Amino acid sequence: MIAGVDEAGRGPLAGPVVAAAVILPDGHAIKGLDDSKKLTAARRARLESEILDCTRFSVAQCSEVEIDDINILQATMLAMTRAVEGLDATPNHVLVDGNRLPRWPYSAEAVIGGDAIHPCISAASILAKEYRDRLMIEAATLYPEYGWERNKGYGTAEHMAALRKYGPTPLHRKSFAPVAQLALL
Repeated sequence: MIAGVDEAGRGPLAGPVVAAAVILPDGHAIKGLDDSKKLTAARRARLESEILDCTRFSVAQCSEVEIDDINILQATMLAMTRAVEGLDATPNHVLVDGNRLPRWPYSAEAVIGGDAIHPCISAASILAKEYRDRLMIEAATLYPEYGWERNKGYGTAEHMAALRKYGPTPLHRKSFAPVAQLALL
């Protein structure tokens, strides 16, 4: 059993970082798995449904407060650890997208560009992105002026203008430079 792990949301100014772990069944028939950033929203949604129907998976996150407390890299590693620990079976090996691994007891390998190479990482990439996008769309109903339903918390011109006008929300990462700089004004 090989688990693929990927994250979504390392770069945004707001919202959690989300990680997913996926164990694909032997001989899975999910066609079109790829890096979530290369897929259209409609294609990701269809693939997410297929992934949820036939895999072992877990999705976990680290909050904005955790990100500010331990930094984004450590929060990403913690979310990945939580995702693997949330699986209903212990994987024999874990493939992680990127160049770093969490400190954990699992046999593991970091794979740069793994979300475009290994289907289990691609599946994790899709689950993490879809889950995080839904969180940010929901958060946009609480804070509509930031446009999170469109920018998902990334520092777009729209988001930056709202941040300057309205200031940070509880969902903003206070340790990220654009948000921290506003606190100095």
